[in-house]
Amino acid sequence: MTLTFTLITLLAAALAQPPSPQMQPAADRPFRQAVAHQLPFSAELVGADVKRLLIDADGVVYVLTDRGLARVLGDRLVLDRSYRPLAGLRPRDAAVQEGTGHLYYLYDDRILSNARAGVPEGQLPPGAFDRLAVAADGTVLVGGGGRTAVVRAGTLTEIGGPAEAGRLVAFRDRFFRITSSGIDRLDGNRWARVHDGQDITAIAFRGDEAIVGTIDGYFGLDVATAAARTPRQRRLPVRHITALAPTADGLWAGSPQGAFFQATDGSVRYYASRRWLADDDVVDVGVAPAGDAYVLTRTGLSRIEFRMLTLAEKARFYEQKIRDRHIRYGFIAERRLPVAGDLTRSEMVDTDNDGLWTSYYLASQAFRFAVTADAGARRHAWEAFEAFERLLSVNPLDGFPSRTFERTGFKFSDADRWRPSPDPAWEWKGHTSSDELVGHIFGAAVLYETAAATDTERQRIAGFIDAIVSHIIRNNYYFVDADGQPTLWARWNPEYVNWYPQTIVDRRLNSAEIVAALHLAHSLTGKTLYASEADRLMHEHGYLDNIMSSMAKIDHTEGYLFQGKYDMGDGWNHSDDQLAFLTYWVLHRFAPREDLKRQFAAAIEDHWRVERVERNPLWSFVHASTGAREFDLDEALWTLREWPLDLIRWTVRNSHRQDLTPLPRNFRNQSIAELLPPGERPVMRWNANPFTIDGGQGGHAELAGDEFLLPYWMGRYVGVIE
Repeated sequence: MTLTFTLITLLAAALAQPPSPQMQPAADRPFRQAVAHQLPFSAELVGADVKRLLIDADGVVYVLTDRGLARVLGDRLVLDRSYRPLAGLRPRDAAVQEGTGHLYYLYDDRILSNARAGVPEGQLPPGAFDRLAVAADGTVLVGGGGRTAVVRAGTLTEIGGPAEAGRLVAFRDRFFRITSSGIDRLDGNRWARVHDGQDITAIAFRGDEAIVGTIDGYFGLDVATAAARTPRQRRLPVRHITALAPTADGLWAGSPQGAFFQATDGSVRYYASRRWLADDDVVDVGVAPAGDAYVLTRTGLSRIEFRMLTLAEKARFYEQKIRDRHIRYGFIAERRLPVAGDLTRSEMVDTDNDGLWTSYYLASQAFRFAVTADAGARRHAWEAFEAFERLLSVNPLDGFPSRTFERTGFKFSDADRWRPSPDPAWEWKGHTSSDELVGHIFGAAVLYETAAATDTERQRIAGFIDAIVSHIIRNNYYFVDADGQPTLWARWNPEYVNWYPQTIVDRRLNSAEIVAALHLAHSLTGKTLYASEADRLMHEHGYLDNIMSSMAKIDHTEGYLFQGKYDMGDGWNHSDDQLAFLTYWVLHRFAPREDLKRQFAAAIEDHWRVERVERNPLWSFVHASTGAREFDLDEALWTLREWPLDLIRWTVRNSHRQDLTPLPRNFRNQSIAELLPPGERPVMRWNANPFTIDGGQGGHAELAGDEFLLPYWMGRYVGVIE
């Protein structure tokens, strides 16, 4: 056995031990995961005018429309034919009785209910009334045509006072009439004005308080005295309120631009876009006894379920989703949806960075295997690595990794970057960037550390990295494509790297990338060339100083146009943050000396402190892997728990919201002071700006879920999540 092979074997054994946690790991406690379910209208209701949402005591959901009363059956809204005598009738209104939750119907000439064995019933003058409310004691209030009347024990009694048109509402044993200009209360047999207002749109009751919605926020009044209780609330996603539904822990509200829930502590969750709703023009909202919220919009009905999940259960959801529809030749694949939101007609497509995105999945499964010993996870990781290996073999260039490959004639993205393979059945994509090097060294490093069980497997990984890094060295620290020229962004030559000042991140980032790659190659192969080249770059060309230069220096820098057109100092590049933190994993863990490990750990912490406002779990757990005691675990868990299950790239807009604090234009492109939960902002990978509040692709693409899996399983592996 050679000395080199012995050292490599010892290194593999040392790396097989996960890092020791520096704090008590977080318990994976269940949390409330919001999940949207679309309940489309049946064909007979398409185009119907929807008026009101009603939920009875049993949680049955009804919608009053101009074509009749509809209800939810299965996963659709259909005209209600449950009671044959009522199936052909169109109620003029419907209401749920206070207290009992029984459903009442108002027809042209009568009131009836199917509760209490069908006993509640009252005859009315034909065509006189079109509005209905039912009090807790069974008294019914009807209105319409300039008249209001109460029905008690079948007896109709006209109500005196002004006969304004308005919505009729019951609370306990009292009736109220809501108009745009005020609120009237029924006292005896007369209406009495209890509140003069302006642009009133909705009312709901919580305890002894009436919550009043307007086109300019909402406020609360004491039910008994009409005295002010809750001051007008204007710091809301949308101030124009169309519907209200109080709960024990907060308030649901509808608006012309989506729905939101405001908790009793003042925090807000905003539900808009096709991720949550059929459309954003909310007609009514309601909450079922089980706690699910229903949002009725002009074109559909949505149920927002709050499912209790653990992070482990959420991970299983994404893992099954990926295996079901996101594996393309071993790569993680984005799905293209020609019809917005329609997965049944979707297809897998290549992207510009298949290797980089696949490294997320490969590493997540390798970490999962290390934590659970699950053989399926190990198989998935090695299948992804097979795709990595073919990136080298599918093209004729020695050690040059293709971006991706596809069968001839079926390429999707960037048609000008594709080249024919020696095998005419395949094509490969060139123009490979530094992103791919980062993905390859990160994925290979994690796989080697966690799931390389045999000498053969370790040699496969070492050979892969050896081929790529030797290509870079042979070609003067560039990736050189089929045209014999360096690619646009795969550049680690000192002449290129040190051209940038320390205020441009490429100087630090590219230095870290190549030093990490060289140290990894040396660790895996034992070749002294790689160690000496790393030392030469670090000490003769200042790459160590570049790596240690603080990220706080990065700022707007004029005058650095790469190739005369790429302004390298015009803004913060969030993709570079992603490349840096993946690189940091390799840089720190494969550093050949403890003094370098300490320096690299300090560089990682420096970058993390600049980025911590983003609550990124991947950044935090890479930082934690160095032995850091402070890495914002709670904030990282918040992001993982808030990550949406629906990863279709719906168009999302938040710039109209009036509960956000806009910031002046800045170098980091942070548009608002608040970081929105992931479920409220456009779906994105970790290379994007989480403060981007508007965006999306109109529902025409779906991400896989590896964005969640990588930080989750890394957190498990480094011991910060139970």
